[in-house]
Amino acid sequence: MSMTITEAQKLLDKYVTGSTLRRHCLTVSAVMGYWAEQEGEDSEFWQVTGLLHDLDFEKYPEQHCVKVKEILESERASFPAISDDLIHAIQSHGWKLCCDVEPVTRMEKVLYTIDELTGLIFACAMARPSKSVMDMELKSVTKKFKTPAFAAGCNRDVIKEGSQMLGMELNDVILRCLEGMRARHEELGV
Repeated sequence: MSMTITEAQKLLDKYVTGSTLRRHCLTVSAVMGYWAEQEGEDSEFWQVTGLLHDLDFEKYPEQHCVKVKEILESERASFPAISDDLIHAIQSHGWKLCCDVEPVTRMEKVLYTIDELTGLIFACAMARPSKSVMDMELKSVTKKFKTPAFAAGCNRDVIKEGSQMLGMELNDVILRCLEGMRARHEELGV
């Protein structure tokens, strides 16, 4: 039995209150779900992982991706479907950044790659007159990707390394992420 999106939302509500971080978690969840559907994987598990990936960030930014293991293990009494696989996947998105848990599965590699990328695409959308991904083209994102001063906090090296780990061209990864955001643009406010 896997954790449901409804259960994950309850946990997110408990640990994440900031609207920007909540929107980011929802965006990553949406893209993870879209990606899973494209690959014939368990969409709900991928969405849950995306929704909870920054569960510890607001309260424990200095222990991000480390503290989450303790939090999730302590929540098993209320949410018995929290699995070791879920914990590992969440921790792995911080590989080489804030923890040493390496992404191993395809889903973990996708999360590692798109966490930063969704932020970049969102920033690209906010810089547009429409404030939307719906009229954004791939070339707009790739141009901003090559401009280090734009969304300077976005770690482009992680995105590039993640694309390599996935065995995909960077443009294909960007396009799939963009399509995932478009699929739920109204809910994401972009």
